[in-house]
This record gives sequence, C-alpha cells and structure tokens, in this order.
Amino acid sequence: MAETKREIERKYEATGDTELPDLTRVTGVFAVLDQGVDVLDAVYHDTPDLRLAAASLTLRRRTGGRDAGWHLKFPVASGIRDEVRAPLGDSLPDELAGLLRSRVRHADVVPVVRLRSRRAVHHLTAPGGTLLAELSVDTVHAERLPGGETADWTEIEVELADGTEDETILDAIEKRLKKAGVRRSASPSKLARALEETGGAGTAPDGAPAEPDAVPGPGTAGAAVLAYVREQVEVIVALDPAVRRDLPDAVHQMRVACRRLRSALTTYRKVLDRTATDPVGAELKWLAGELGAARDQEVLVERLRHGIDALPRTLRLGPVRRRLRIWGTAQERGSRSRALAALDSERHLALLDRLDALLTDPPLRPAARGDATKVLPRSVLRDDRRVARRIEHALSLPPGRARDLALHDARKAAKRARYAAEVAVPVLGKPAKKLASRLKEAQSLLGEHQDAVVARETLRTLAAQAHGAGESAFTWGLLYGREEAAAAARERELPGVWARASAPELRAALAR
Repeated sequence: MAETKREIERKYEATGDTELPDLTRVTGVFAVLDQGVDVLDAVYHDTPDLRLAAASLTLRRRTGGRDAGWHLKFPVASGIRDEVRAPLGDSLPDELAGLLRSRVRHADVVPVVRLRSRRAVHHLTAPGGTLLAELSVDTVHAERLPGGETADWTEIEVELADGTEDETILDAIEKRLKKAGVRRSASPSKLARALEETGGAGTAPDGAPAEPDAVPGPGTAGAAVLAYVREQVEVIVALDPAVRRDLPDAVHQMRVACRRLRSALTTYRKVLDRTATDPVGAELKWLAGELGAARDQEVLVERLRHGIDALPRTLRLGPVRRRLRIWGTAQERGSRSRALAALDSERHLALLDRLDALLTDPPLRPAARGDATKVLPRSVLRDDRRVARRIEHALSLPPGRARDLALHDARKAAKRARYAAEVAVPVLGKPAKKLASRLKEAQSLLGEHQDAVVARETLRTLAAQAHGAGESAFTWGLLYGREEAAAAARERELPGVWARASAPELRAALAR
C-alpha cells in the first residue's frame, strides 16, 4: 500500500573538501548527531522522451538506506514535494502507474538514469532530542541508461523533520551555510542534474507546443486563445493524479478546467474551427460530468449538514444526522468510483491525446491571425448577450419548475461568458477582468439558487425514506421550506445583481 510523505528540503553545492560549519550555533539546534553512512542505489524511470522530467516528476526504485522502495515525487512548491512511496518490487506498482497515467499514456516507462550515492547523515536536534532536520552530504555517481555518459558531484541536502512545515529552521541553517561559503544548488533535484550532465533532456515529449510557424504571432487572436487552451490542458493533465490521490478540491478544479476549456472552444469558434473542436468539447463535457458526480455530492451533503446543525435541538426530530450520513456515504462511494473509472478509461486517454493534437496542429480559422483586441471582444459580447436574454426570459416566468430550469440555463450562460472574458484578460486588461468579475457575481447567485433547488429534491427523498422507516419527516420538511425560501430570496436579488453585471459602461470599455 502506498503512503505519502511531504518532503521539504534544500540542496547546496559541495565538494569532497567542503567542511560543514558548527551548526549547533544555529538558534534552536542543540546537537548535531552523526548517523553514519548509507549506500544508496536508485534507478530513475521515465518515458524515452522524458515526459515525467518535463513535468518535474521523478520516479525511482531505490535500494539501500532507510526507505528502500518505489518513490514517485510530485512538485508542490519550490523546495517542497509530495513523495508517494510503495514497497520495493521488480515492477512498477499499479498504484504508482495509475498516478502517472495522464503523463505516460501508452508509452513505456524505462530506466533512464542510475544514481549511486554515499550519504553521510546527520540529525539536527533540539534540546530534549526532538529531530528538527536531517542534513546529509551525498557523494553521487550518475550514469545515463542504457550505457551512457556519467557524472560525479557532491551535494548537501537539508530536509525538515517529518510532520514539520515551518521553514524557519531551514532559513537559519542556510544562513549559517552561506557564511561558510556553501551556496544553493542550481538544480532542483538529483535527477535534473544527472540529465543535464549526462546528455541533456532528450527529445521533446508528445503534446509539445506547436511549431512556431503553426501559431499566429504575438497580439493575434489565435495566440491569445491557444495560450489559454494550453493552460487549461496542462491543468487537466496535472490534476489527474491529484484526483486519484483524493487531494482537497482536486475534483472541483479539474472539472472547472474542463468547463473553462470547453467554453473557450465554443466561444472562440471564429478562431478555432468547430468541426475539429466540437468533438473535443463533447468529450470534455463527458469528463466534467463524470467528475461532477463526486463534487456535487460533496457540496450537497455539506449544505444539508450545515442546515441540520443550524436548527435548534428541539426541531431535530429523529435520527436525521445518521440518516444523512448513511445516505451521503452510499452516494459518495458510488461517485468516487465513477470518477476513477473515467480516469482509468481509454476514452479519457483518447481525450488527452486529442488535446495534445489540438495544440500541436491547431485548427485555425482566418480570424486567428486578426488583432486580438478586435476579434476577442466580439466573441465575449456575443456570449454576454446570451446571458441577458436568458435572465430576461427566466424572470418573465412565474415561480416554479419552469423558472428554476430557466435560471439554471442562465447560470450556465453566465459561466460561459465569464470564462470568455477571462480568456481576453491578458489582451484587454482591466475591462475584461471587471466584466469577468461582475459575471462571476451573477453566476454565483444563480449557483446558490440552483443549489437550493437540488437540495429540495434531495430533502424530499430523505423525507420519504424517513417516513418509510417509521421516523419523523418533520425536520426534512422544515429544511425543505428553508431551501424554498433561500431560492426565492436569490430570485429577488437577481435583478439588482444583473443590473450591476450588465452596466453599459462595461461593454463600452470592452469594445473600444
């Protein structure tokens, strides 16, 4: 079973003659304890075109030392990585292979570098023996595989103790090392240095950016739209393993990226040929839907839980918390399984390949070579007018199911127009940013309305289940009434929010 460790470390240049300063003079460090020397042998794996290295991921099989096994490292921030560990075995564990799937696809994962190191380990402890950090002096021999060039170097690593994220002690240690003439390493990892010193990073990975002559020049509509498309594609690929690891908000962020990308492809059909992008948009809609089941369920259960907690004890009749927990757990289990099944499917891999192809050989239309400041506003304003029509239609309907559906359609249109404006922000600046912000306000209010509508449907189901089990349905009915009132309140607020979002000066500034 794989486990995850947060690794916070800094690397420094050294030589065989480098002497460590007296680190007990660092504030908080009481002792520096010699832990002996470990002999490590690590084989790093990647695709032949080094896709993992290009994404700053490292995969190794290491023997020796105190943590032998398979290690997969994901970048979190500068000097911070999450290391997912699996037991030592001859072949790549399935759990790690799944985390690599969005990068690797169907390519082989093969040994690319072997690092053999002698590691002199020192523990820096506080009074009482609490471990603060581990400092190691590594003498490294790197060999490019198969049978390639070699390189040798010495480096110093300082890593925070497990469970600690306050880097104050690392700052103090670094200050002491600097006074002794020891400087930070230019390479972020041993693998990066090994690749650089034994023959470079290899060939370009699949899905590399398009050739320069295939992309319109700076300032064109095509350049602006493709930059946004590339950003969202990278988010989708990068969040695949985060969803598998069940990291907070990963599902939501991945679904948002799918929707942003789909909206951009739809809105800017004057820039990218929709005969090529519409099938991609359909697949993005499918993926967002499969992911959305888990996210929507999480939001709904949390909303209902808050509703129950907000009621006085005298109005909570029956085992309402237990019934919600049982219902939510059953729904959540099915939703997560559905999301993981989608990520493991060939359909998902085919979508990722199509997104790569879209960037490598973009289906540009003539408008792609036009001035972005002229082409993009027309598309944004077209989407904006759609929002206005849908809100006007929804508000013309009497309260009820038809109005609820119309407001939901207006919400989707507002989201699309907002994303369209976000694409234009790098080109149009403040006017596009301000319009996106106002549209987000309208979208959020409409989203709150839709949440209340969905909550009512679920509360009706829970009330029926409670009644069938011989429990009181009073609390569920009370919550239903509160959600009905919340939806009505949002409807009353909508005209004012939309008046702010549809101010004529916003459109005039965008169209200049």
